[in-house]
Amino acid sequence: MHYDKLFKNFPIIEDDDVLMKKIEKQDLNDYAEINMNEELYRFKPGEPRKTIAAVDNIIGHHERDFNKKKIINLGIYLKIMNNKMVGVAEVFDFDRTVNVVTIGYTLNQNYWGRGIATKTTSLLLKYLFNVIDVNRIQAFVMPQNEKSKNVLLRNKFTKEGTIRQGNYWKGRGVVDLELYSILKSEYLYIDVK
Repeated sequence: MHYDKLFKNFPIIEDDDVLMKKIEKQDLNDYAEINMNEELYRFKPGEPRKTIAAVDNIIGHHERDFNKKKIINLGIYLKIMNNKMVGVAEVFDFDRTVNVVTIGYTLNQNYWGRGIATKTTSLLLKYLFNVIDVNRIQAFVMPQNEKSKNVLLRNKFTKEGTIRQGNYWKGRGVVDLELYSILKSEYLYIDVK
């Protein structure tokens, strides 16, 4: 894993349709739509923010966490909509010994079902495998989150199993999580759509 390259600057990952980059203050209203939506927090840790000020505070935390090499939060923007922010992609739990990272994604509910999460995941795989030279990428999903599981399966992840009552999520308590992963050797032999 090219760990230093990963944290040199916030990554910019894109194709013709989707751009992923650092979340900026000008994204506040779009970001608030995501972070204040209770429906989106059904399947992720934490609780929805109650105020715009609380969401604004999160943006500053992204910079801090990046500088601590703890987590990379990237906004997901649609080029066809003048780079409107429609979601967030996360890269975290960096284990350089095993050469593994964990990814996550959250989309504004108004943009579900358009293939954006699938494409975002595909772009993350390409970047993390080909540029950062990660060997394993994994994701944890609540068993009830069928949409997220389908995103991973479309990107050729393998379901490894269920971690029963093995994680504590703020706002949820102790939860079951399904573990999905893909290895670089597997990625090299597939054509992700």
